[in-house]
Amino acid sequence: MCGIVGLASTTPQTDRAWLSIARDTLTHRGPDDAGEWWSDNGHVGLAHRRLSILDLSPLGHQPMHLPRQGLSIVFNGEIYNFADLRHELESLGYSFRSHSDTEVLLAAYAQWGGDCLNHLNGMFAFALYDAPNQRLFLSRDRAGEKPLFYRFSEGSLQFASELKSLLANPANPRQINPHALDCYLSMGFVPGSLCILQGYNKLPPAHALTFDIRTGNINIWKYWQLPESPREQIIDETCLVDELENLLENAVARQMVADVPIGILLSGGVDSSLITAMAVRNSAHVRTFSIGFPGHGKLDETPHARLIANYFGTDHTELVAEPASAELIPKLVRQFDEPMVDSSMIPTFIVSRLVRQYCTVAMGGDGGDELFGGYSHYSRMLWMQRNLKHIPNWLGKAVAQMAEYSLPTGFKGRNYLQGLGVNFRNEIPFLASYFDPLTRRRLMRSYPNYSVVAETIFRDRIPNETDLLQRATRMDFNNYLAEDILLKVDRSSMLNSLEVRAPFLDRSLIEFAFGKVPSSLKATLTDKKILLKQLTGRVLPPEFDKKRKQGFSIPLASWLRGGPFRELFWDVLLDQNSCFDPSTVRSLLKGQNEGRNNGDRLFALVQFQLWVKEYTVSM
Repeated sequence: MCGIVGLASTTPQTDRAWLSIARDTLTHRGPDDAGEWWSDNGHVGLAHRRLSILDLSPLGHQPMHLPRQGLSIVFNGEIYNFADLRHELESLGYSFRSHSDTEVLLAAYAQWGGDCLNHLNGMFAFALYDAPNQRLFLSRDRAGEKPLFYRFSEGSLQFASELKSLLANPANPRQINPHALDCYLSMGFVPGSLCILQGYNKLPPAHALTFDIRTGNINIWKYWQLPESPREQIIDETCLVDELENLLENAVARQMVADVPIGILLSGGVDSSLITAMAVRNSAHVRTFSIGFPGHGKLDETPHARLIANYFGTDHTELVAEPASAELIPKLVRQFDEPMVDSSMIPTFIVSRLVRQYCTVAMGGDGGDELFGGYSHYSRMLWMQRNLKHIPNWLGKAVAQMAEYSLPTGFKGRNYLQGLGVNFRNEIPFLASYFDPLTRRRLMRSYPNYSVVAETIFRDRIPNETDLLQRATRMDFNNYLAEDILLKVDRSSMLNSLEVRAPFLDRSLIEFAFGKVPSSLKATLTDKKILLKQLTGRVLPPEFDKKRKQGFSIPLASWLRGGPFRELFWDVLLDQNSCFDPSTVRSLLKGQNEGRNNGDRLFALVQFQLWVKEYTVSM
């Protein structure tokens, strides 16, 4: 795992000093080595920080070049099928100096050009300079595991793994993007190609970009998409479970390849337990880790993980997390670049920091919920669809509007009442909205030109599927997974120089889950992860609790009543320089004191306020 940064321009660059500074803002992503390269004509500069995973020798140094073909690359990620690609390319006449996947990626581009993306199975973000064609080629993996920001202005394209690297260039502006801010306050993240700063973008997952340094033209396209939904028909469930088992075993085997110690983040839930089961089939020695949070029994996963570890005989370590302090919040704000409303970033960071003492690579269960229907809101949506279908749409919208205007923010059930205005034939309810349009307008009333756009952007991103569960799971895969879960894991783990891999996001499993598994084997009104649970019955111990669902979380509500975060939150939000309307903020704080569910909303405002101050962003 690494950090990349660079630029390409239609004119030679004389101001080059910022590039090495930008590169070294990413030292946490790659503490083992650093490199920088400029083209002879000064139009292209590439820089890299390396976390050595494959081929630890100097032959893995980046930027890496194929001089005869005129190709240069900086690469962040892992190509899990690189060994197979290497054999194929060797049969076509290529020879290799190193044992790294980076060199294989270079040769794949030399052989297939941009079509090399169709041959890759992995998590990646890379920039490749094609000198003969005077072209910079950028791409990002299918699920969005690895980040890639860019800024295009006046014939120059700058890119980086993290936004803070681009901000190392003193010439780059720091102005808020109001549409992105509205999405953040509504969704809890900034979706798609939007970026929290005006004039910057994220390259979306499964997209590629070319920049022609002769003409200054940019071309962006989507090179892969989810397969068509399976038709509801007579299904051989045994065959589907067989295929799932085979695909997961192979995915885990591919992701266990590394030249450094590797472990498994074992929570004792369905996803990580299945990964452990597959890992022991591929290795005689498997390391697993579980985390305990003293004083918070329901958050303690160690007994469940211990059951799996003992059953499979893994080398198991139970780690104890120290109590979180409010000092962690500013540290994570600096790391996350774009603010994000997910307080589980705190335990994710703590877990990563502890595991890094033992391993450089860890495997986790991310993606299992989106692929196989693991979230509780899927069952709730199905319930709403079945029980509300006879309510006229006009009446549902009226109830939703009444809830928005008459019930206080944080009132239990308010979001569900607001979801009554949805047409379940082609939409999905926005159940996870943090601040509704009315509250956002009140929060931002000091900015008269503030516009509410998040609901429109949300609706535009809903997949065109007739089946509600297909719409919901695909929506979560393209949005919540990519912009929240994977972003959280990447930033939290890489701050500790730990690479986290996700076998469920292997290309073969993604295409299987969305192309072959019917909705009836994902979630129903009363059950979730139906197909995955059938596999657990085959490979996990009989006493395994299939119904347990425990993601990383913190007791935010209790901490805000008198714990470590209360003083920080109140001080930040009541500061006279706050971006948000004071009376609206006081109402939210009062509601929290009275027992309303505003903890995550307050976390959202604190994150943003600290981020604005940290990066000196103008509104």
